[in-house]
Amino acid sequence: MSIEDRNQDLYAAVTIAEDCRSGRADPVDVVRRALENIAERDGEIGAFVAVRTDRALAEAAALADRSGSESLPLYGVPIAVKDNLPVAGEPMLAGSSAGSNVPSGADHEVVARLRAAGAVVVGLTAMPELGAWGVTDRPGVITRNPWNLERTAGGSSGGSAAAVAAGFVPVAQGNDGLGSIRSPAACCGLVGIKPGFGLVPAGIGGNDWYGMAENGPLATTVADAALVLSVMADQPELATIGHPGKLKIGLAVGSPSPIVRVDRHWTAAARTAGGVFASAGHLVQTTVLPYPKNPVGEIARWTASTALDARDLDRTRLQKRSRGHVRLGKAATRLGLVKSAQSDRLDTNLREFFAEFDVVLTPMLAQSPPKAEAFSEKSWLSNMVASIRYAPYAALWNVSGYPAASVPIGIHPVTGTPLAVQIAAAPGREAVILALAAQLEQRRPWARLAPDC
Repeated sequence: MSIEDRNQDLYAAVTIAEDCRSGRADPVDVVRRALENIAERDGEIGAFVAVRTDRALAEAAALADRSGSESLPLYGVPIAVKDNLPVAGEPMLAGSSAGSNVPSGADHEVVARLRAAGAVVVGLTAMPELGAWGVTDRPGVITRNPWNLERTAGGSSGGSAAAVAAGFVPVAQGNDGLGSIRSPAACCGLVGIKPGFGLVPAGIGGNDWYGMAENGPLATTVADAALVLSVMADQPELATIGHPGKLKIGLAVGSPSPIVRVDRHWTAAARTAGGVFASAGHLVQTTVLPYPKNPVGEIARWTASTALDARDLDRTRLQKRSRGHVRLGKAATRLGLVKSAQSDRLDTNLREFFAEFDVVLTPMLAQSPPKAEAFSEKSWLSNMVASIRYAPYAALWNVSGYPAASVPIGIHPVTGTPLAVQIAAAPGREAVILALAAQLEQRRPWARLAPDC
């Protein structure tokens, strides 16, 4: 079966909502099928930490009986939510045994918007402790990549990415503080979008990781990602993907750091995407991005954010790697290493860059996903090296607050896991990113699920 035929055979969020609105499908049946799939197959993937079987079915039934449901944009769509946003009636543990088992009293605003649009939350997805790491596991359970079970699904939204790539749900919510949507999307062959600052309500942890963290969608198609983003942002117009026009695109394949080596297949994937856009009529020009020369600012924000998120927790119950991260974060805060001047300077440099280019393309990852191992039992240094080595391209856009997306393009010939390109642009240009991603999808369609799913 061709990729095009396989894509048409799959049940996308856009299709589910249309079928439920028209009466061709019943939300209860759709949700039941998702729950049965999770029950049958998540044992080998480890995408979920909690499955809301009875509550999800009851909510789907109530939705089907409610008048006006036929107008809802996500009517009947099963969705997964990452375990660091409050979902009413469910504990929010943020991947940690130090978290509280007390059920949340109300939905996070993003969850409330998804539900108001007709989506049904079927479960909460796995994440590394406090979202601090680029691989997802917890004691006794490793979240695996559906494309290659020997590889990680990425992090920190690894459970959400694995749930979508395995076909358990068509779309999922994630959040991204240093690539935590885009990196697992790249690992698992999905479209993952980190919106720009302020488009979607954040409310993640203690202070949204000093403004770096944003909520966004993971999906198998650009149309699904755009639809979910439009609901999260309460901007319905984002669901309509337009033509990007003729753009000047910067192609920046260089490593963000002199200590990071980029796998040639990831570089080639970005160049291939550049060639696709050139053939579509865009002007593509090789360039260099203004990456920070000193990584201290990024690392200080990373550790200080975790320290703030752990402020009210019993730190003796944190994993050893996280305790070390928290200690460093407290020191970074005490020494004043997190400064607004860092993001201000980066914003100035990027505004100069985007005065010349409309968008920029980079590889999404420098290496394919690390092996699926118990990183929660490894040292702080091992976790830092693993995260930085394979996923260094994302942080620039978190510190700056600019929008960026991961889009699949090809398969790595050694690991059998997807390749992906990152598309980034100036603030407020999410619609342009979506339009370019849709062009890439049309010209280089990808398999929407892992081969055995």
